[in-house]
Amino acid sequence: MPKFSQVLDKFHYTASEGEKFMNCNYASFHSIPPTELWGAIVAEKPNVRWDDIAGLNVCKDALKETVIMPVKFPHLFTGKRKPWRGILLYGPPGTGKSYLAKAVATEADSTFFSISSSDLVSKWLGESERLVKNLFELARTNKPAIIFIDEVDSLCSSRSDSENDATRRIKTEFLVQMQGVGVDNDGILVLGATNIPWGLDAAIRRRFEKRIYIPLPEESPRRRIFEIHIGNTAHALTPNDFTQLARRTDGYSGADIGIVVRDALMMPIRKVQTATHFKQVTGQNPQNPEEIVNDLWTPCGPREPGATELNWMSIQSDKLKEPALTISDFLKALQNNRPTVNSDDLKRFEDFTSDFGQEG
Repeated sequence: MPKFSQVLDKFHYTASEGEKFMNCNYASFHSIPPTELWGAIVAEKPNVRWDDIAGLNVCKDALKETVIMPVKFPHLFTGKRKPWRGILLYGPPGTGKSYLAKAVATEADSTFFSISSSDLVSKWLGESERLVKNLFELARTNKPAIIFIDEVDSLCSSRSDSENDATRRIKTEFLVQMQGVGVDNDGILVLGATNIPWGLDAAIRRRFEKRIYIPLPEESPRRRIFEIHIGNTAHALTPNDFTQLARRTDGYSGADIGIVVRDALMMPIRKVQTATHFKQVTGQNPQNPEEIVNDLWTPCGPREPGATELNWMSIQSDKLKEPALTISDFLKALQNNRPTVNSDDLKRFEDFTSDFGQEG
C-alpha cells in the first residue's frame, strides 16, 4: 500500500483533503481517489438483490458469470477463459438497467464506482481526461472493481464534425483505458447503460464485448413487478387480479408499472379525504402492529351498519385504518397512467439488437 504522502502527491492533494478522506468510510481503499470522484464510490450497498428484479435472466446470468463467479471461483478463470470486461445494458427508459447495476453493487464483493458525465466533465483543459485516467487507475488499484457508467452515450457519443476537442479527448481516453496497449484491466468490469445505443461511438461500442437488450417486461415479470411494488401493503387482490393487471399492462415498462402502483396506493388515502362517514373496526394498532384493537375508524358508506358522520380531521392520528387496496383502485390508476414507450422506439431497439446485441 502506498505511503499517505505518496498518494497525496499522486492525486494532487492538500494535507487537509487527505485527512478528510482518511476519516471517511473510504479509508480502506489502497489509494485515495481525487476529490471529484469521491461521490462516485458506492461505500454502502444499495440492498437490491437479484430476486428483487423480475425476469431479465439472461442479463443476470451474464453479470453473475462476470462479477460473482470470478471472485468466488478464481481457478475457473485462468488461461484463455476470461470474464467479460465490458457489458452494455441498453433499452427503453425504466426497464431496470440502473436497478441491475444496484443489484451488482449489492451482490458483488467488488469495489463499485457509479459514474455520470457530471463526475468527469470539467471546464478546465485536460482535467476531464485526467479524471478518466485516475478513475481507471483507482479501479486497478482496488481490484476486483466495477465501473458503472450511466447514460454512457452522453460521454461517448458518435463522432461528428461539430464535437469539440474536449469531448474528443474524453472519448480517446476512454478507448485507451478500456482496452489500450499496455493496459491491464484484469479484474475490472466496465458496465454501461444507455437509452440510445445507436448514438454510441462505434469504437466505444466494440469495447463493450457484451451488449444486452433490456426490453419491456413480459406478462410474467409484469405480474412480479406489481407484487414487488405493492410489498406488504394491505390489499384485497386475488391471484386472478394480479394476472388481470399483468395482461392489461402490455407495453408498460417497469417504471411505468411502478407509477401505476404508486397512484393506486394513494387511492385509499383519497377515500379517507373524501369520506363523509366512518365506522369502527378491529385491526392492528398503527403504532404497535403486534397489538389488536377494536376502536379504529375506517371510511364507509352512509347506509352501512355502524356508519357515523365524521370528518377525517376529527379522528385521532392512531385511530385511523385506511381501506385495503382493491382491483378497482388499480384499474382507475391504469386509466390515469399510460405507457411512456412507443412502437417506433421499440423498433429502433429491435433493429439495433439484430445488428449488435442480444436479448436480456
